[in-house]
Amino acid sequence: MRAAPPDRYKWIALSNATLAVLLATLDGSITIIAMPDIFRGIHLDPLVPANSFYLLWMILGYLVVTSVLIVSLGRLGDMVGRVKIYNLGFVIYTVASLLLALDWMQGRNGAVYLIVMRLVQGVGGACLLANAAAIITDAFPSHQRGMALGINNIVGVSGTFIGLVLGGILAPIDWRLVFLVSVPVGIFGTVWAYVGLRELSTPRKAPIDWAGNLAFALGLILLMTAVTFGIRPAGGHAIGWGSPRVLGLLAASVACLVAFVIVERRSADPMFRLPLFAIRAFTFGTLSTFLSSVARGGLMFMLIIWLQGIWLPQHGYDFTQTPLWAGIYMLPLTVGLLIAGPTSGYFSDRFGARPFATAGMVLTAVGFGLLMLLPTDFSYPVFGAILLLIGASMGLFASPNRAAVMNSLPRGDRGAGGAMNQTFQNSAQVLSIGIFFTLMIIGLSATLPHTLSAGLQAHGVDAATAHQVATLPPVSILFAAFLGYNPIQHLLGPHALMALSAHDQAALTGNSFFPALISEPFRSGLHAAFLFAIVACLVAAAASLMRGARTVDEDDLRPAPIPSRRPTAEPEEQHAG
Repeated sequence: MRAAPPDRYKWIALSNATLAVLLATLDGSITIIAMPDIFRGIHLDPLVPANSFYLLWMILGYLVVTSVLIVSLGRLGDMVGRVKIYNLGFVIYTVASLLLALDWMQGRNGAVYLIVMRLVQGVGGACLLANAAAIITDAFPSHQRGMALGINNIVGVSGTFIGLVLGGILAPIDWRLVFLVSVPVGIFGTVWAYVGLRELSTPRKAPIDWAGNLAFALGLILLMTAVTFGIRPAGGHAIGWGSPRVLGLLAASVACLVAFVIVERRSADPMFRLPLFAIRAFTFGTLSTFLSSVARGGLMFMLIIWLQGIWLPQHGYDFTQTPLWAGIYMLPLTVGLLIAGPTSGYFSDRFGARPFATAGMVLTAVGFGLLMLLPTDFSYPVFGAILLLIGASMGLFASPNRAAVMNSLPRGDRGAGGAMNQTFQNSAQVLSIGIFFTLMIIGLSATLPHTLSAGLQAHGVDAATAHQVATLPPVSILFAAFLGYNPIQHLLGPHALMALSAHDQAALTGNSFFPALISEPFRSGLHAAFLFAIVACLVAAAASLMRGARTVDEDDLRPAPIPSRRPTAEPEEQHAG
């Protein structure tokens, strides 16, 4: 029998850690919808090719930092105390949020300031994400962790979609509110964490693996930088994956990661606990996490472009209104996650994670398949029902899978092991964005130039201008739709528009020309992206099926650091030695 922590404390730990994860994940998406207002506020045009660097790093910089640092900070939590690193994360995150709202600079200097502060904010978010799951796992007995981690994980995933709506509401009022809204919540969470949380783990002093940390950080940074350059045009091509710069970055990334593995195998106190992969439930659970994140990561971007660039304008919404309404129309995803996540976590405590997680991935693949069957101009009730199915399916997978991974870990390695799992998840999201955008750009490149040129000339644009606009990189049109700009108005410019009749001006800049023009090219790119997601989901389902029976580390059968008021019997479970 295991002594459980006092009932009151475990709920304090869960609620505080869930608030932290909500803030950390919400901030990864709240800026996406707010980008047009942020760039207008600092007087910088994000669609100018020279400025695409600032746009991409404003979106991806936070994710890159959290991906790079989570394992190091989780391992550090095992060494000096998880609560200590977690509390420090709240402080860093809150201060960075305040500094983001105080940007006084304009143009590229203002953009650089925001990117740097986003990176600092990402350090705080990494401290929180690296240790939140371990703090919850320490506080709850193994037969309740599915429910607890289910709530925490699903609120975190939902934060990604909630951020879209919140950003759409706050940014039109004042773009600074997008960052300022986190400050009072962060202050409350910081004080609450310092007062209410206590260390249940036993810190194990060990030397810091500087060589491993450096090799891992460089490898991931180079890889993710390659992704940001890979989806931009280079050398006359629509994408830059074959450019010397990207190939060089990828080669250097592989070299650093190979060096990292060599260093970790020889280190007495490695940052990345490679022996944990000997635990079957951890290995296949983490593989499932990675593949599910690859499938899910680009979904949000594809849905935003679909709604903002095509469907919402076709249904009477002005382009400037589409960011907010795209977030609202995607809410069925969040509803499905919130319903299925805690429920599946509760039942996985009773029946194990494998059936729920595997079924969740299979049903997610079905959802992607149903999206492929929809016409570009769909009926919203059908679209909303499919999003609800995908959200519920992701919730069905995420909670049991996270609980199974954490249950399989020895008590002393929960910080590092949980952070390793989170790193695979965050890294997969960045890779997924690169893969989805690449597939979409390839699909658009095949037919969009001819379609766009013919459509512009049919409305009075001279052949030379039409050809010049049509041969612009497809990523420019994707970014315009993604940011809620009217792409044709922006790409043609005021001088070309003034040369046209009033009728042609109205037709080209209205709500129907661009959506009708891009529908078919977009559909082919979308199908390629969703087909890739289906394959990733099915492979994730296969990995989940191979995780084995329910596994709980034998440390959980030993006395916990804090005595219980009353002992509770544990159900019989398979042990991971």
